[in-house]
Order: sequence, then C-alpha cells, then structure tokens
Amino acid sequence: MERRFQRRSFAPIKQGDELDVKIEAVGAKGDGIAKVKGFVIFVPGAKEGENVKVRITKVFRKVGFAEIVGEGSSSEQIEETQEESDENSDDLESEESTEEEY
Repeated sequence: MERRFQRRSFAPIKQGDELDVKIEAVGAKGDGIAKVKGFVIFVPGAKEGENVKVRITKVFRKVGFAEIVGEGSSSEQIEETQEESDENSDDLESEESTEEEY
C-alpha cells in the first residue's frame, strides 16, 4: 500500500485571503514586506510605510506572496491587529517552551 504524505502548512494565511497590512520594509528585489502573525508576505509594488489591502496569491511553507487590491485601513487598526497576533505568538512560544521541559 502506497502512502502519500501531505505537507501541512502552518501559515496563518491562505490563497485568496484579502487582508489589510502595513508594509514594514522593502526587500532586495524591491518588493514590499509585510508580516501577519510573524509570517512574511512579499507585496510587489508596495513601498515601506504604506497601508494596503492585499489578496494572497501564493502561500509557501515559510513565505507568501500577495497583490495590492486597494488602500488599507488606518494604521491604528493594522497595528492593533499586529499587536494581538504578537501577543498570541508569545503565548504559543511560552507553551512550546513549557512542553520542551517535560
């Protein structure tokens, strides 16, 4: 019997999602870089500091790609969402470190 293993993605996004993000930096090839719960998303044509609405076009294990579909929400709303995701990831990290001790 042949078994096929399906790769599980732990990405907090999926293809087709539309999100408001803040471009935090610009990569070596000129793409804007945003993060969602620590997951890196490359956004061609975006500039650092912009708030944009993006549609996710591709998702890989460690990074994703998106296209701009409009202007994003105010920076305050985006920052609140990022702070919440940072808090959640801190909780997850502390749980993981606790599990490693046992």
